[in-house]
Amino acid sequence: MQALFPSRELPMPSHLTRPLWKQLLFRRLKMLGVLVALIVVLGGGSYLLAPQWLMRLHAWVQAEQAGLDSQTLSVGQTRWSYYQGGAADGPTIVLLHGYGADKTVWLPVAKQLTRNFHVIIPDLPGWGDSSRQAGASYNIDAQAQRLSRFVDALQLPAFILVGHSMGGAIAGVYAADHPQRVAGLALMDSFGLSGKTNAFARAAKAGNNPFDFTTRAGYARMAHLVFKQPPWLPGRFIDVLAKRNQRRHAFMQNVFNALRQPGQYNALDARLGKLTMPVIGIWCQQDKVTDVSALNTLRSGLTHATSIGATVINDCGHMPELEKPDATARIIEGFAVAH
Repeated sequence: MQALFPSRELPMPSHLTRPLWKQLLFRRLKMLGVLVALIVVLGGGSYLLAPQWLMRLHAWVQAEQAGLDSQTLSVGQTRWSYYQGGAADGPTIVLLHGYGADKTVWLPVAKQLTRNFHVIIPDLPGWGDSSRQAGASYNIDAQAQRLSRFVDALQLPAFILVGHSMGGAIAGVYAADHPQRVAGLALMDSFGLSGKTNAFARAAKAGNNPFDFTTRAGYARMAHLVFKQPPWLPGRFIDVLAKRNQRRHAFMQNVFNALRQPGQYNALDARLGKLTMPVIGIWCQQDKVTDVSALNTLRSGLTHATSIGATVINDCGHMPELEKPDATARIIEGFAVAH
């Protein structure tokens, strides 16, 4: 007897007819798509609401790629924050940053140095994540004394010391006072040496501090001063830097005023004869902050250095570690290997 309602097979849902491997692949792709969307949403939210997190994340990634760990060390009343890593059994290189900067400026250079050297990059006291003591001096001489205590606490053997700008003056003063501790000294676009009085020097002596910017326009003026070709930086990241300067305005101005004093802006001139280790000057040809003519002062004053070198890098301003990191790393590496 024929059924009143003849049976009819319904089509199976497409996801049930797929092979198992296709089902698993589809699920993974779907999960990946959700994850990517989540990253985009969170990343966009972080950029708008908390760009400082993205900046710290970027620095962390760079440090990881360079094989550097973030560490802290308390020495007296100072808590030092620093990167350390690289070849544990290799020669030690210590890198010092300049005014207004912190240890992260060295990360593009460090990723090359850590392959063969033990690298230490501190935030100088008062800057970055290192501590700052109210009412204390942070001029060149005071910082060189703090550096001495830091090096002693780490029990470092004789090491290669590299200083940029203000960090160069600190490195030079330390090396003059402790020549037996420094196997080689590299001064990079260094503060503390007499040279041609350029527009920046005249403005600085008049009390104008272009590094203490608090707006995007101020950052743009500073970037055109220190870079030959200013790198692109997202606007919200510039806002983070401007707010950081607002918080530390009094400190920055006090240090800036201290560095304008006689005996500070030429802190290395009278100490060059005390440098008995190999010394190299590394300068950018287009430096508008510390004029390349300071190299002449350096070379003529090194009367007791065991060797003297000078290298000029083209197409960069005051920040070769950021504008020319590969060339900078090669020069430092070659100097360290030779000495």
